[in-house]
Amino acid sequence: MLQLALEVGQTAKPEAVMFWILGPLAVIASLAMLLVKKAVHSAILMAFVMVILAIFYIAQDAAFLGIVQVVVYTGAVMMLFLFILMLVGVDSSDSLTETIRGLRPIAITAAIGFGGLMVSLLGQATLGRQSVGLSAANADGNVQGIATLLFSTYVWPFEVVSALLITAAMGAMVLAHHQREVPRSTQRDLSEQRFRSGSLATAAGLPGPGVFARHNAVDVPALLPDGTPAPASISETLRTRGDMIDSSQFQLDQVNTEVKEEK
Repeated sequence: MLQLALEVGQTAKPEAVMFWILGPLAVIASLAMLLVKKAVHSAILMAFVMVILAIFYIAQDAAFLGIVQVVVYTGAVMMLFLFILMLVGVDSSDSLTETIRGLRPIAITAAIGFGGLMVSLLGQATLGRQSVGLSAANADGNVQGIATLLFSTYVWPFEVVSALLITAAMGAMVLAHHQREVPRSTQRDLSEQRFRSGSLATAAGLPGPGVFARHNAVDVPALLPDGTPAPASISETLRTRGDMIDSSQFQLDQVNTEVKEEK
């Protein structure tokens, strides 16, 4: 059906319906990606746009490119970017602070230049040229056709782009790296700090959360919110053998909650 539509110079009806449904959704998601305030929402919208692009690639008989779009960009890069944003906690206030002086004008200039370059390339590729489809390129298979062109005709641009990507990754690592002014404290350093503090009561660490305990021994009962001991917090074996320490010395002070009437 697609080949017949290309021969008569018209788009097939199923492909046209898909384009007019997913195309506006991609445009709306792209605009929303730029206008939303939270970076996490922007990342989700970008992943949505990439999925739509993958569907368009598959519809144009570029099955390998569509699968790569989903697996590499949407499934790996964007999900990693999304998880980093969720862990770090970036909000809209962080975008108002320029970590590098003059970065915003440089980014705007680069975006305009990249947009003009894309328009020029698309114009040269489409204006004055007749669409022939991918039937000839996919004669031996989509993957085989891409490999033949990539490692024969376009091997030099491929290597240049690979070098640029590696350079960009190294530049990002250099910009993100910062030298520690104070060495990281090891487990031994933290232990020595606890024992050299003013009180040895916290040298062994605090008991687990959830109980009002003032001692971390297994034979000392935990304390209830009212300060009384909880015998059920001691093992039945210790209680049977009588190896349970009296917790009166660890109980909280009794607080008089009675309200006296004023005369």
